[in-house]
Amino acid sequence: MKTAQSRQKSYADKIRRDLKFAVGDHVFVKKIAPMKGVMRFGKKDKLIPRFIGQFEILDRVGALAYRVALPPNLAGFHNIFQVSMLCKYMSNSLHALNFEPLQLTPNLSYEERSTQIFSRHERKLRNKVIKMVKVKLLNNSEEEATWETEIDMKSRYPKLFGES
Repeated sequence: MKTAQSRQKSYADKIRRDLKFAVGDHVFVKKIAPMKGVMRFGKKDKLIPRFIGQFEILDRVGALAYRVALPPNLAGFHNIFQVSMLCKYMSNSLHALNFEPLQLTPNLSYEERSTQIFSRHERKLRNKVIKMVKVKLLNNSEEEATWETEIDMKSRYPKLFGES
C-alpha cells in the first residue's frame, strides 16, 4: 500500500506546480458557479468558458488563497479564491481582451439575442430541405456566429426577417 501511495504522489508531483502571485498581478478565474446545477452564461458545463476575466489580485489570504477584485456584475460571488482556481494572465500587446459587462439575471444567467443575419444556406436531406441562417449573437464576435434553422430564428426574432 505504501509503495502505491508513493508512486501516486510522484505522478502528482510532476503535474503540480507551485503558483505564487503578487499583489497587483492579473489572473484569470477558473469556472465560477454560484451553486451546482445553475447554467452559467446560458450554456451547459461542456460549453462554458474555462476561464473568465482578467482580474487584479488585491491581497493574499492565508497560504494558498488570494482576494481578487471582481466587477460589480459578479458581486454575487465570493472574491477569495484558492490558487488552483487561478491562472496567471500573461500580458501581450498584440491582443486585447474585450470585457463587455453582461446584463445578468438574479440566477446569474443572461439571455442571448440575435442581432444580424450573415448568410443563408439550404441543407438537403433525403426527403426535405432545411433552410439555415448564420446569425451573430449580441455578446459574441463575428467569428462566433452560428448556423441556426430559419424557422426557429423566425419564431424567436421576427424583426430580423422584416416581420413584426
